[in-house]
Amino acid sequence: MALVTSTEMFRKAYHGGYAVGAFNVNNMEIVQGIVEAADELRSPLILQASAGARKYATSEYLMHLVQAAVESTDIPIVMHLDHGADFDICKACVDSGFTSVMIDASGLPFEENIATSKRVAEYAHDHGCVVEAELGTLAGIEDDVNVAHDKAMYTDPDQVQEFVEKTGVDSLAIAIGTSHGAYKFKLGTNPKLRLDILDEVAKRLPEFPIVLHGSSSVPQEYVKIINENGGALQDAIGIPEDQLREAAKGAVCKINIDTDLRLGMTAGIRKHLREHPDHFDPRQYIGDGRAFVKEIVKHKILDVLGSDGKADA
Repeated sequence: MALVTSTEMFRKAYHGGYAVGAFNVNNMEIVQGIVEAADELRSPLILQASAGARKYATSEYLMHLVQAAVESTDIPIVMHLDHGADFDICKACVDSGFTSVMIDASGLPFEENIATSKRVAEYAHDHGCVVEAELGTLAGIEDDVNVAHDKAMYTDPDQVQEFVEKTGVDSLAIAIGTSHGAYKFKLGTNPKLRLDILDEVAKRLPEFPIVLHGSSSVPQEYVKIINENGGALQDAIGIPEDQLREAAKGAVCKINIDTDLRLGMTAGIRKHLREHPDHFDPRQYIGDGRAFVKEIVKHKILDVLGSDGKADA
């Protein structure tokens, strides 16, 4: 099966009460862990590359890794650009074969965000590619995205209809309390997503796919493994998964997951090297990291996204 766009994928997710996982990829082992999990659970899948991933692996390597994934399974797979900073980056990804791109002009004034997103949408649509944009600003740090918590801004539901109509984008990332990185909240707090904002957005954009960024839950079992093997992540905590599952039952059709994969890979490698200090073969310790990534993706598909079995629907 060739790479697909997210159009039909999101239509099924919206009406089926589930979301599709958008998992960030950086190297071969992460791609393998994600795809093996999705294939075994028969889940549709979005593989996405950030600016940091494209710098690290290069666009050429990433595209060939994703192409290998496509050839290894028959589940539908989207190749998506995460947080495209400007028109040129989005254009380069469209031209290189991405089937979906995100233009993140959320840090610009409203009218400039519209103009930039519209330009990307027009070019992408002319080349058979779909576009995600963002309205509102998430806090946190991830690759080239760095927004202080006092600069974060919830999405204004009163702006979403005008934004979508004027830009022509295909999906919209909104800010309802999620955050990039591992340190979303401190232990002992009671984090809550603004599901009321999500409901208001859905009323103004009926049957329109909504996206949540910064939605890793930072599983404490992996934080514990890292800490027990030389790490220092005692205060890391993420988004409650029951709230994400609730969002996935509504208008949210795409949930981004990156930090959890990084934690899983790191936990697997740290644990292996602590238990086997004489090992020097990367296939041994990175293989354990890949196994942890696969375990995390299976959990997300089954318990958060609800997308298991939907690849054949």
